[in-house]
Amino acid sequence: MFFLSVAAIWAIASMTPGPNTLLSIRYCLTSTRKVAVAAACGTVTGTFIWGLAGWLGINVLFQAAPFAYLALKIAGGLYLVWLGLKLFLDQRKTRGGNADVSPARVEVPLATAYRLGLATNLANPKTALFVASLFAATMPVGTPFLYGAAAIAEMMMISTIYYSCLISLITHPAVAAGYLRAKRKIDVGVATVFIGFGTKLLLSRQ
Repeated sequence: MFFLSVAAIWAIASMTPGPNTLLSIRYCLTSTRKVAVAAACGTVTGTFIWGLAGWLGINVLFQAAPFAYLALKIAGGLYLVWLGLKLFLDQRKTRGGNADVSPARVEVPLATAYRLGLATNLANPKTALFVASLFAATMPVGTPFLYGAAAIAEMMMISTIYYSCLISLITHPAVAAGYLRAKRKIDVGVATVFIGFGTKLLLSRQ
């Protein structure tokens, strides 16, 4: 029952649209599949880190040292806003160019894609609190120690399956062709979501 609860809750959380998903989608459509996979690997690594932090009770640390959570929240919010603004600036640079959208892929180093995926995941410290709450709700007192480690592995597996399916779908030729026809609007939408998430994180009181 414990593992089913973790799987159900984490699957819903993983599939909820957010910066991590949007980053993977954008890499799928602007670069090569291996770049999108590298970014997804960074996101899954972030899942491991936040899962471990939540399992070890990082909420206790945040309660004991509120400034640590505040610092992480501000840094994460500013990072997401910066990422959104960068996308907007990239759009402005290309606005005066050829109106036709080129299908050429952008070369992105795999290490860069991985770091960006990891950083985007770690930009939201609320994920650690969510995982801590998840474990608190599903792991009764006396639960074997290895259950926590198994739950983290389960979360990583679910995230891996989700991003594998997402990348396979988005890199389909028909989907990619549709993106090329609406590239500017989609990129502006992605940038807006990044800025929105970052601003919400900065202004939130929790």
